[in-house]
Amino acid sequence: MTSPPPTTPDRIRIGTRGSRLARWQAEWVAAALRERRPGLEVELVEIKTQGDRDRNSPLAAIGGTGLFTKEIQRALLDGSADVAVHSLKDLPTQGPEELTLGAVPGREDVADALIAPAHRTLEALPAGARVGTGSLRRRAQILHARPDLAVSPVRGNVETRLNLALGGELDAVVLAWAGLHRLGLHDRVTQRLEPPAVLPAVGQGALGIECRRDDAPTRALLALLDDPDAHRAVVAERAALAELEGGCMIPMAAWGRPSADGSRLLLDAAVFDPDGRTRIAAGLDAAPDDADALGRRVAQALRDQGAVAILDAFRAGRR
Repeated sequence: MTSPPPTTPDRIRIGTRGSRLARWQAEWVAAALRERRPGLEVELVEIKTQGDRDRNSPLAAIGGTGLFTKEIQRALLDGSADVAVHSLKDLPTQGPEELTLGAVPGREDVADALIAPAHRTLEALPAGARVGTGSLRRRAQILHARPDLAVSPVRGNVETRLNLALGGELDAVVLAWAGLHRLGLHDRVTQRLEPPAVLPAVGQGALGIECRRDDAPTRALLALLDDPDAHRAVVAERAALAELEGGCMIPMAAWGRPSADGSRLLLDAAVFDPDGRTRIAAGLDAAPDDADALGRRVAQALRDQGAVAILDAFRAGRR
């Protein structure tokens, strides 16, 4: 005799960072849960992370993993939150065993976005133009295309980084299209930097909703928000990242998506040295249910081309 499905809870506490974008994402999840479960009481629990406390140091200089997630995961573990909403690109591939990725909702556009008010495009920026990004992956791909640009690290929330370009302190900044779109700021974008020419971060554009593994009622509730195509795509991307023993700070990009007819899962990935001199890429496909194995196979294809040497040199340079 099969056991009955778990009942869903009447009240949920969502752990979130306090930035405008993070709160937007948490509110979106709250609204989606209320829509699917009328009468559900939802409370947002704002949590400050290490990445929020240190807003000046370059992310690569702070080091470690989970800069924007560890404290929120801790709230799940100690029971002060039931659900955590993350930008999935910030969530380490190796986390506490007691937690699980309960849902990945439909994914936003994975493109990067250039904001260059005077020159408009990456190609039109003059030699020596100052471009800001907090991402080693973006830095590497910009310099791979335009080694004559001056790329510098920037920190802060979306609006702070955007204003560096709009105010003329920098000639351009590169941000994720998804965050700008969610905040209604995508009209500031002067050029979309799209795959396959520019590959996104692992998990870019996706939300990761975590809960405790043993909390069956909450898992059943979150399952209502899960998008199977998006979930499989990010599983493949994260498997490739994990297989290369990389955190979200390494200069790696990955783009998982279903084929046009939905019969296959496609994954392209690339590893760069931070200055963009070297780019190693691989692309494979698999049956949709083989997402984890696909990610591991793509990682092996990158390894076979010398990715480990690039990443080892990168890690050695950070010590």
